[in-house]
Amino acid sequence: MSTPPTERLICNNRKAFHNFSIEKKIEAGIALLGSEVKSLRQGNAHLNDAYVDFIDHKPYLLHAHIAPYTCATHEQHEATRLRPLLLSRREISKLEKEVKLNGYAIVPIRVYFKGSYVKVEIALAKGKKLYDKREDLKKRESQREIQRQGKVK
Repeated sequence: MSTPPTERLICNNRKAFHNFSIEKKIEAGIALLGSEVKSLRQGNAHLNDAYVDFIDHKPYLLHAHIAPYTCATHEQHEATRLRPLLLSRREISKLEKEVKLNGYAIVPIRVYFKGSYVKVEIALAKGKKLYDKREDLKKRESQREIQRQGKVK
């Protein structure tokens, strides 16, 4: 029996949980250049303002920043280039249908190594209104207060 591959987190998008209500999470592969993978191994990436969009019915990760690898040769990658996501046709058509019909956004939540492969966890999400964000803050504060009361007694 083989052991399941280990996961090592590279970066995550904490802002996504604040700005969106997450409906469904999906694991996707990502097509990268060699210098991008080496830069990711050093942890030089962030997902601020990143999102997924469809170009010619293919999903691409846009505005994800992977810093240039310092030891690379003259062939250096662009930091915020379009990066194709690797999903099955069925998954792509489902996601595209949800975005077009129901007004969902697709946001990346985290990037991680799974074994030797780089994976991106993307999520179908609906944008939160300001009052939703305030309501979530109130819930969190009340949960913290309950935790504190439990620890004091």
